[in-house]
Amino acid sequence: MSFSSTPARLTLLALLSATTVYCFYRSRRLKLLKLSTNPNPNPRSNGEPAVSIKRGKLFFVSQTGTSKTLARQLHDLLNSNGLSFELVDVKSYEPEDLAKESLVLIIASTWEDGKPPAGAEFFANWLAESADDFRVGSLLLSKCRFAVFGVGSRGYGDSFNAVARDFSRRLRGLGGNEILPVGEGDVDGGELDGVFEEWSREIVKALKVSGLENGISVEQSLNVGTGDEFYSDEDDDNEDDMESVVVDLEDIAGKAPFRKLGGATAETNGKLSNGPKEMVTPVIRANLEKQGYKILGSHSGVKICRWTKSQLRGRGGCYKHSFYGIESHRCMEATPSLACANKCVFCWRHHTNPVGKSWQWKMDDALEIVNSALDQHKKMIKQMKGVPGVTQERLAEGLSPRHCALSLVGEPIMYPEINTLVDELHTRRISTFLVTNAQFPDKIKMLKPITQLYVSVDAATKESLKAVDRPLFGDFWERFTDSLTALRDKHQRTVYRLTLVKGWNTEELDAYFELFSLGQPDFVEIKGVTYCGSSATSKLTMENVPWHADVKAFSEAIALKSKGEYEVACEHAHSCCVLLAKTDKFKVNGQWFTWIDYEKFHDLVASGKSFDSTDYMAATPLWAVYGAEEGGFDPVQARYRKERNHRPKP
Repeated sequence: MSFSSTPARLTLLALLSATTVYCFYRSRRLKLLKLSTNPNPNPRSNGEPAVSIKRGKLFFVSQTGTSKTLARQLHDLLNSNGLSFELVDVKSYEPEDLAKESLVLIIASTWEDGKPPAGAEFFANWLAESADDFRVGSLLLSKCRFAVFGVGSRGYGDSFNAVARDFSRRLRGLGGNEILPVGEGDVDGGELDGVFEEWSREIVKALKVSGLENGISVEQSLNVGTGDEFYSDEDDDNEDDMESVVVDLEDIAGKAPFRKLGGATAETNGKLSNGPKEMVTPVIRANLEKQGYKILGSHSGVKICRWTKSQLRGRGGCYKHSFYGIESHRCMEATPSLACANKCVFCWRHHTNPVGKSWQWKMDDALEIVNSALDQHKKMIKQMKGVPGVTQERLAEGLSPRHCALSLVGEPIMYPEINTLVDELHTRRISTFLVTNAQFPDKIKMLKPITQLYVSVDAATKESLKAVDRPLFGDFWERFTDSLTALRDKHQRTVYRLTLVKGWNTEELDAYFELFSLGQPDFVEIKGVTYCGSSATSKLTMENVPWHADVKAFSEAIALKSKGEYEVACEHAHSCCVLLAKTDKFKVNGQWFTWIDYEKFHDLVASGKSFDSTDYMAATPLWAVYGAEEGGFDPVQARYRKERNHRPKP
């Protein structure tokens, strides 16, 4: 067919038109498809087409939930500033996908031995192995920008925020570019919330300056170099020299400074803080007050004991009533230091108190502490007025405390003015029962006479003590044995306090007995651990709680091993507690003298003359003696048995 003919020309024209329409349709369809799969409603300010971005990842590494809470706060802040991030728990993330990420933020806590919580071990191991593997190369994360914030405690020395620092180092080693230096939050040394808020603002500022909120891709906008400007050789040296010590990060909110760009000045909520900080931060205060503690000043506390309320109602006293004759309804439980140098697995405060190896906080006056403690204690006693069983006589007695148990929480012996505080109590003829956790031997040596001085002996070997007490000090065992030895030179009543935890320390009978020779204590209290409910900071269950029969068997066995030096003297079945006493001192003509003549003690203290534990002992009533049918329950009191209506296990 000739193209010069009219039909041929019309056919060619129709073909060209159809081709043009198809090409236009195809182009339009592809454009619409691209827009539907990569929506980006935010055009550049200069009118140019916007470049689509991938959402950043906000990871959290948490054991008890605080790092997760902080991550959520940051997530909300980022969203409110138009910055799109996905909140991710590290334990559910595939680390191989890191190479695909362009922006990563991590909030990480440190757990035991400077390691991450169990849920983050796989992620941490992958980072370490990849960074050390030459086959992976140092450019794996070259397109990834990141920042890390750590939650830790300076009380643990070189392991402070070890996980966050390690993450930062490993990410840099894989070619990642650090947006900001590692933020370091200290749960015990300052204001974690304020520090985290400041770090978060810096993150938002860095991202906004980069133009991320306008939809520009991370690869095109974050020109921050390699991140070398944010760390120094000194950081790497510190990491290489890091010792492996027991680290337990409570991961509860406390507060602290973090390293700022271009300087090491500590800042709290934007204000310089060069002086001593208060021990009790707002969050720690809230946690303790929720548990019923009355916080005194900046580092002390008082709380009414359940046995105080029990004896006010005529329903029986605590084991100290049975063993030593205190009047439980006239006993004040307090501490001048909420901080402790251990993180014991059986801590009934679930580690909501601060930790530290030395006094580094603002210090309150001893007289003010005693006055405040008495005022708060009396207010709590007054609240018992009208409660069934509380008589006017017992209420009046309760408002005039005669005993003070300095064992509420923390390590009271850390308080620098502990002797002045004890003097204030003794001047008011209030007896003192002070408990120390055996990590400050020098403090024990300088103590003035105490009515009764306790040392917690939570384990009998170095390995088990580390596992049970989880101490901050690297030389914890030497401090422990030195503390026991220091008791030997004390002339007043001394006590080893053993807390038995099945599966942890109940098999160490021989090793326990060997420790007796170090301090030669007057008494040994052996008590079964009290189960305080589940906690992310403790692995204990009811299976770890011994029966009273178990405690009695352990006590009898260790007394037998002493070959008569100690005998089982008293018991308090309700508290699952048994008392061993030295026979040559406190068993006179077959009768036990474990009780205390408190008036005689105060007279001896006031005299200024030297005296020893036998000068103020008193006879133990028969109902409190080991083996009595009362089981240590005062027959004058009315025994009250609670009805147990537990739900059956499914």
